[in-house]
Amino acid sequence: MLREALGTALRAFRSDRGVTLRELAELSSVSPGYLSELERGRKEVSSEVLASVCHALETSVADVLIEAAGSMAATSIDADLALTR
Repeated sequence: MLREALGTALRAFRSDRGVTLRELAELSSVSPGYLSELERGRKEVSSEVLASVCHALETSVADVLIEAAGSMAATSIDADLALTR
């Protein structure tokens, strides 16, 4: 699911930069609770919120989307391999 892959990618970018959820909330003007829900794949993210979070993480929306797409592709390949066994 795209929202789960986006959440995982956002968490990875945040973790790689050593930014806490609260720090990211302040930097992006998005509530910590909402960010937590995004990272767990429980909420859809608007393009505006995604842009704000990416800006706060000093990365591009494209980089986060590429990371999410890669994760989705890997999951799809794993599922395909499981079917062939």
